[in-house]
This record gives sequence, structure tokens and C-alpha cells, in this order.
Amino acid sequence: MFKVEVNNLEEYINFDSLRKSDLKKLDRLIVKSAPSLKRFFHKGTPVGEIGMRFKMIGYGKTIHTVKSGQSTIWPVIGVALQKNYISVYFAVNQRKSSIVDAYIGKLGELHCGQNNFSFESFDDLNTETLSALIAETAMIFSAQQKNSS
Repeated sequence: MFKVEVNNLEEYINFDSLRKSDLKKLDRLIVKSAPSLKRFFHKGTPVGEIGMRFKMIGYGKTIHTVKSGQSTIWPVIGVALQKNYISVYFAVNQRKSSIVDAYIGKLGELHCGQNNFSFESFDDLNTETLSALIAETAMIFSAQQKNSS
């Protein structure tokens, strides 16, 4: 299993010199498209707790709760280095389905999963469409925050 063994955001961005530029470009796009989602280093969830174990760059924090009632802090948008690509995860849904579903085939993605997509090079991405997805995610998250208060 591919592991990014780092302890902070700067180390994460610098971990893979070949993809550092892609991470920086994606970071600029996310920050510009969703300025309300503050960037942070997600160190992964500890063994025995819910959530994914791998480290990533997070944008905005939400609480993810599963059916058992367990919960954890989770990024609204998460960016993770994988062995051969970069994955982008989304923690919001659109009309009870994956927000990514409406964008499949329009992002320039390598492949899509459940509320995530992956790419090999930032230059392969349709940045205008990706920016719209990110802005929509931030808008939905903001509305959910206001409605839960």
C-alpha cells in the first residue's frame, strides 16, 4: 500500500517532487473556487476509529457520522496522493446522491468512485468544470451548516 509518511501540510505538498506542481495548481483552484473552506493537514484517522487512515490535504472541516453513531472530523474536500494518481474526495451530496455524479466524464478525470475522482496530471483536468464542482460543494456545505444551526 502506498503511504505518504509526513507530519504536516508543507511536507505533504513536497512529498512527491513529480506531482508537487499538480498539488499546488489544484490547491490554487480549490482556494479560489471555495475560499470559505480553509485548508488543513488531515493526518488520517487512528486505527479503531471510523474514517480513512491515509493522510491528505483537507479543505473545510465537517463531522462524518456513521449508522453506529460514531463520528470523526473529515474534510469537506480532501486531496490525496495515491501511488499512480491524485484523488479528490467530496463529503457532501447533491439531492441525496454523489455530487461528483453530475460531473462524471466532464472533469478530464482518470476514473471516478463514490463521491471522488482521480487524475494523473492537473493539465488533463477541465479546470472550469472542476471549479464549478468545488464552488457547488462549498455552497452546499455552507447551506447545510446554516440549516443545522
